[in-house]
Amino acid sequence: MLPWALACASCGSLRSNAGRSTESRPQASDTLTGTGQLAVSAFRATAMAGVRQPFTTVRTGLAVLWHRPREIVSGNLPVEIISGPQPVEIPGTPEFEVLLDRNGIPKGMPGSVSWLVDGEEFFPELDRQIAKATQSVDVQVFIYDNDQIAVRYADVLKGKATQVPVRVMFDDLGSTFAHTAAPETPGPQGFAPPADISAYLREGSKVRVRRTLNPWLICDHTKLLVFDRSTAILGGMNIGQEYYSEWHDLMVKVEGPVVAGLSKQFNKAWRKAGPWGDFALLGKPAPRKGPATVPNEIPLRIMRTDPAKGQRHILDASLLAIRAARKRIWIENPYFAHDDTAQALAAAARRGVDVRVILPARGDSTIMDMGNLATARQLIQAGAKMYRYPRMTHMKVMICDGWAQVGSANLDTLSMRINRELNLGFSDPATVRSLEQRVFLPDFSSSRRISLEETGSAIAPIAEAVADQL
Repeated sequence: MLPWALACASCGSLRSNAGRSTESRPQASDTLTGTGQLAVSAFRATAMAGVRQPFTTVRTGLAVLWHRPREIVSGNLPVEIISGPQPVEIPGTPEFEVLLDRNGIPKGMPGSVSWLVDGEEFFPELDRQIAKATQSVDVQVFIYDNDQIAVRYADVLKGKATQVPVRVMFDDLGSTFAHTAAPETPGPQGFAPPADISAYLREGSKVRVRRTLNPWLICDHTKLLVFDRSTAILGGMNIGQEYYSEWHDLMVKVEGPVVAGLSKQFNKAWRKAGPWGDFALLGKPAPRKGPATVPNEIPLRIMRTDPAKGQRHILDASLLAIRAARKRIWIENPYFAHDDTAQALAAAARRGVDVRVILPARGDSTIMDMGNLATARQLIQAGAKMYRYPRMTHMKVMICDGWAQVGSANLDTLSMRINRELNLGFSDPATVRSLEQRVFLPDFSSSRRISLEETGSAIAPIAEAVADQL
């Protein structure tokens, strides 16, 4: 596997399980075009990133050099190491929120949330938000594909850019890889995907487009859309056919003062992706008036993984919640190959916590599927319940007692320590219950429990060792 393929495998861009072929379905970039685009992307990830983003390149490189070998060692120790005693603070309580504060997790900002389950809820809401925007439309995704859905929304954004400023930002490597694989759903007869979606977005329009660069072939896995700096949508979905109709996924619509913090996150990423790179962040942008309060506000923590800033809020908060949980830990995630998290969950199951994990029946990466099996075996042996969702679930959700988080982060080394990720954490009882009712209860009902016998594979440990690096 090529180095950049290894870097992106767990991000859903290799799609090795989908059985898609550009020869049989000419709905993706042809081999010659795709290879050329990947070569250009690799150049931008190395030479251009080193010039524009020297500080990010150095700090990300140090994170890679530390965390990848660390994961190999921690995952192959003959004994299981659990760091520290169980916290006395129970997730969902005010005391647990204080514990998160003490551990450097960003404090909550007020806002309201509503769930957008699957493409059938997210994309109509995206249509509504674009249509009613009167000041600005900002879109950041990991993958902006070049299939029929991506082109449709490119046309919508180009039309909107005649009325308000529109900015689109996507990960360079993630999107370039996606362009080389056709979706399972055939496009219209004769559809020809644009070779360069960035050029297509710019062509004859006022849309401003930037690519997030990939120093050390590491990705920005964030999905964040902001409209008029008053409404934001974030979660696991990108712009493309998979998310529109094929995969099970979740986005969260957010309103209220917290959107000011999310808009600030977008603006920093936008400036950094520009020609001045890291140096653009040396100046401070002009202050802007924040969004007004809205009904049903709750405290929402904006949590990130960002090695260039030394941020691993998502991992730290997750481990605290798992180790502190008394009654339940419910997780749905497509990629589970992070040893620290797996060990903490196994310890929780052994102390009697109701640990349940939903994995996809078949994901988009064979390596990650095999890694999932190895992790499932470890957790089943500890007393956890593991489930297969009947199709690809791309959700990244967790409930630990009365605390929950949702967002873009997978349970793998990249998302926990290396990629840039964005999650929201909260402990409002009504909101946690609504997440339980909209996502977990239906998905447990639709899923089939995995038996220990199903996890027995001679190559699973090898695949898990490879997956540890993803």
